Amino acid sequence: MIDLVLVAGVDEAGRGPLAGPVVAAAVVLDPARPITGLADSKKLGAARREYLADAIRAEALAWALGRADVAEIDRLNILQATLLAMRRAVAALPVVPLKVLVDGNRCPPLNCPCEAIVKGDATVPAISAASILAKVARDAELRELHDRYPQYHFARHKGYPTAEHLDALRRHGPCPAHRRSFAPVAALLQTAIEIRP
Repeated sequence: MIDLVLVAGVDEAGRGPLAGPVVAAAVVLDPARPITGLADSKKLGAARREYLADAIRAEALAWALGRADVAEIDRLNILQATLLAMRRAVAALPVVPLKVLVDGNRCPPLNCPCEAIVKGDATVPAISAASILAKVARDAELRELHDRYPQYHFARHKGYPTAEHLDALRRHGPCPAHRRSFAPVAALLQTAIEIRP
């Protein structure tokens, strides 16, 4: 039974945006305390995600977050930064999982067995839980970025390349939270638009 208990689900939020960190979460659920309503975070509204995140933090056997910041994303590339954030989340768990289940098709280098599951965030409750915690944590960081750089409206689009965000980028140039290695930001830098911190 113990090997069933100590299985961690891992997922990330923030691979696609032009700004902000990539955040990963690792969650070991308690089979004795199932959480109803777990699903891929992208399929849930913000209020439902917040509610479930509270439940996960209260009911899971263990959970932890890991992140890779913008400088690491630009230095490593987004895939390697994502794997780094996942590794950090697993390392931060207060228990050592016997196995890790990761959403997607790539596993981070870990000191325990790992299995990648495509669409795991929709089919594996522990991965769904990790998806929710990662999304809620990253959204909170983007709201803080919005307070520092309100001209980009990060609170609304969370750094994703929406028409509003791209327009703000063209008008104001990139800020320190933008990923310089991502094509729309790199293109603006090549046209010598001023960077305003």
